[in-house]
Amino acid sequence: MLKGRCALITGSTQGLGYALAERLAAEGCNIVMNGFGEKDEIEARRRKLEAEHGVRAIHHGADVADAAQIADLVATAEKSFRGVDVLINNAVVRHFAPVEEFKPADWDRALAVNLSSAFHTVRLALPGMRKREFGRIVNVASIYSLVGAVNRVDYVTTKTALIGFTRAIALETARANITCNAICPGTIPTPNIEGRLEAERAKTGQSREDAERTFLATRQPSGKFVAPERVAALVALLCGPSGADITGSAIPIDGGWSAS
Repeated sequence: MLKGRCALITGSTQGLGYALAERLAAEGCNIVMNGFGEKDEIEARRRKLEAEHGVRAIHHGADVADAAQIADLVATAEKSFRGVDVLINNAVVRHFAPVEEFKPADWDRALAVNLSSAFHTVRLALPGMRKREFGRIVNVASIYSLVGAVNRVDYVTTKTALIGFTRAIALETARANITCNAICPGTIPTPNIEGRLEAERAKTGQSREDAERTFLATRQPSGKFVAPERVAALVALLCGPSGADITGSAIPIDGGWSAS
């Protein structure tokens, strides 16, 4: 079902986004990577997708805070692969501050990257999906779209709003063989999280195991990080034949966090 399809994944040069690209490439999708990073590292990852999975992969460096750059990203995908069949909205920024100290510029960028970018990618990709009578849209929300948190007003707000956006799109496309779902991961060992762990270890002298245990103590009852490859497997299910009747859902994958 996915062999030869095109999957566009925002924020996919590293971390969870790249894990999603790897899994969808393994399912036979051609890949449009997007995001920032060292040019040589991005190129190595792009080549790895092609070499290991026999697909085509391209990279587009659009800043998804900019609607014009998003338009060029989608147009490039459509020109390269005759349309976007699978759209994964994964790009994200995070800031940490109490609301009265939160910088307006940080708030505006979070709205643009975390929320408005999904609006723009969907509105631009959807006409082609309707024409081809196939589309799979997955919005990467968060555990923080289901529970609140202090000092993270941008992240909690934008990720919660993604769920409402997902439901609206799902209803508009329900009869068109197009699905739209949100996934709500718990804590994943992304480069951002790894950096926070290492900073804490540097301050406290903790072992890696103790640092992880402390970090997760107030989060996942499982006591373990959510593995990126398992999140990617969930996305593959939603995009494959078994996910055809799943739409408008917000699915936690959080080691029990949302149940506690």
